Amino acid sequence: MKLAQVWARIDTYERLMRLDRPIGILLLLWPTLWALWLAAGRHFPDWRVVWIFLLGTVLMRSAGCVINDYADRDFDGHVSRTRDRPLATGTVSTREALLLATALSGLAFLLVLPLDRLVRWLSVPAVLLAASYPYTKRFFAIPQAYLGVAFGFGIPMAYAAIQGTVPLQAWLLLVANVFWTVAYDTEYAMVDREDDLKIGIRTSAITFGRFDVAAIMLCYAAMLGVLAYAGYIYRFGMFFYLGICVAAGIAVYHYALIRNRDPASCFKAFLHNNWLGAAVFAGIFLDTLSKVML
Repeated sequence: MKLAQVWARIDTYERLMRLDRPIGILLLLWPTLWALWLAAGRHFPDWRVVWIFLLGTVLMRSAGCVINDYADRDFDGHVSRTRDRPLATGTVSTREALLLATALSGLAFLLVLPLDRLVRWLSVPAVLLAASYPYTKRFFAIPQAYLGVAFGFGIPMAYAAIQGTVPLQAWLLLVANVFWTVAYDTEYAMVDREDDLKIGIRTSAITFGRFDVAAIMLCYAAMLGVLAYAGYIYRFGMFFYLGICVAAGIAVYHYALIRNRDPASCFKAFLHNNWLGAAVFAGIFLDTLSKVML
């Protein structure tokens, strides 16, 4: 095989793993970073653990994309936004996709081997959640809630890596992440609603119907409310709440984008959730920094 063909194949795999669209990595990474910093308490987390989770996030998001496209290979060709994906066009075979997803998941598991045994045990349901999520769109009314658990499972794993246990704080963060995921992935689903109705896929945008915008804003409010409650019972500082306030302002901006249900604006709001997650992390980071400096 010529070098040009090799690079073309690598580029195809990159598109299959969605490495050319890093928004999914960021939406998966922010909750994990929240957990790592909060689990460390009055200290910064070990940089080696942070790197393990960062690389693991990239690998598991990539594996999840491959599995998702494998599951949706018969649907993606009928959706304008996804009809050019490698599995939908037949550029990549199903065997190649399964081997790639297995290799990525295996590499992610190797990363957690040096960590606490509880992390290794938690990695099993993490993989099962990632692998099963694409199929929930066949029968769950709100598969985005299932995605929220899958996307947020790095939270209990982060606490297990830092503390060797998974306290109530971790589960509160996971609940907050579920609400956040339903909010931003409903914005994403609003882009494809007409196509999804034609092919029979279930999404929260279809389930919520004309109440979709209200449901999204309620999910944002619930997410921020759960985070604020966690901050209250664990006595987080002023910077944490400042981050929550900035995130609330961003959520209001998203309302301005989605209220008319224009697909391009809904997609813009979805992408903009990166900044909402970053705002929460900035508050946590500055709160930790203020404690370290005392």
